[in-house]
Amino acid sequence: MKNTNSIGQALPNAFQPNLWGRRFLIVITTLFALTFLVAPLVVVLTRAFEYGWSPFWKAVTEIYTVKALRLTALTTVLAVTCNTLFGLCAAWALTRFQYKGRGFLITLIDLPFAISPIIAGLIFILTYGRLGWLHPYLVDWQLRIVFNVPGVVLATIFVTLPFVAREIVPVLAARGTDEEQAAVLMGAGFFTVFFKVTFPHIRWALVYSLILCAARAMGEFGAVSVVSGHLRGKTNTLPLHIEILYNEHKFSESFAVSTILVATSVIILTARNVIEQLAKKEDESNVFRS
Repeated sequence: MKNTNSIGQALPNAFQPNLWGRRFLIVITTLFALTFLVAPLVVVLTRAFEYGWSPFWKAVTEIYTVKALRLTALTTVLAVTCNTLFGLCAAWALTRFQYKGRGFLITLIDLPFAISPIIAGLIFILTYGRLGWLHPYLVDWQLRIVFNVPGVVLATIFVTLPFVAREIVPVLAARGTDEEQAAVLMGAGFFTVFFKVTFPHIRWALVYSLILCAARAMGEFGAVSVVSGHLRGKTNTLPLHIEILYNEHKFSESFAVSTILVATSVIILTARNVIEQLAKKEDESNVFRS
């Protein structure tokens, strides 16, 4: 019987480590996970409940915490919605059409991965701020982007822009266009083709990308910190609010508020694992039927 890895692919014997090699890899991986993942989480939870339940509850229900949580939720929903629409359109344009400049478009989509979030925030400051070239027009239109909620939303959209497109593009590219072309020849319109033919193949990748995008949006700090102005109760998201509490030496309160993000991360991680298992079972079922 052939040795297989976690996804069922046969591994050559040359790549099969011996007993001590396997133990060494497992120990190293476990130590890294305990040191850099589990230990920090234990510290957060320990410091959050350092003075008991009452101070913890007071910190997480404090008015500025609630406002920061609301802004974080609003920003995440808007960023995920915008990036979903953009990601679907971009994935379709990149995989279903051949044209000049396609490679340049792919590079543009990947740009937020390469740019530091701090630089991204400065870009928005220099574009929409008082020294920005768009500022005179914004004044005429009575719009305020920087140091306001729209700036926070735009910065979050920017840093999470590639997540949806980059998850869907490989799936669409692998599927090809044969089924869609057959549906068009049978008289199906664009929306019928998309929802009846294309969407069933990309739905798990789409859900997975939405989870990643939401996780990134909720935890964004750098770009939002630059464009928000740190206006307490107005433009502070949860990460910024935690930073303020920590800088004010309110350590217990800052760790208490941090548990909100920790709990959300655990929920997102669980949802991601569930999605992966469902997608794997569906793939296995399709292989069995074929």
